[in-house]
Amino acid sequence: MIAELDCVVLDCPDPRKLADFYASLLGGEVDLPDRRWGCDEDWSTLHTPGGLVLAFQRVAGHRPPRWPDQDPPQQFHLDFGVTDQERAHGEALACGASPLDTGDAGRGWRVYADPAGHPFCLVRR
Repeated sequence: MIAELDCVVLDCPDPRKLADFYASLLGGEVDLPDRRWGCDEDWSTLHTPGGLVLAFQRVAGHRPPRWPDQDPPQQFHLDFGVTDQERAHGEALACGASPLDTGDAGRGWRVYADPAGHPFCLVRR
């Protein structure tokens, strides 16, 4: 093994706002002190209950992806497992998510955008 994953970093216009959004969605602690990095107006983090760390960095002129169009490309997206897709749908919208493709009920996943435009899916477990 060469390395261990420390965090996943998402570019955005407002790091703290996006960290708060994902904390509402996933739980966890925003800007927990961590020896690996410091948090400021250009960098925010979320330590999730499962141990994953998401980080958010300010990028001037951030251009959100446009799903499913690839200009600009989405580059990656996050999948979150849920047991009650209808409840999760309502709660994600209440947190500030925007629906991109809620699909048919039998498909098993729905696509949303976070407040900075990054796509993510709520996948039925």
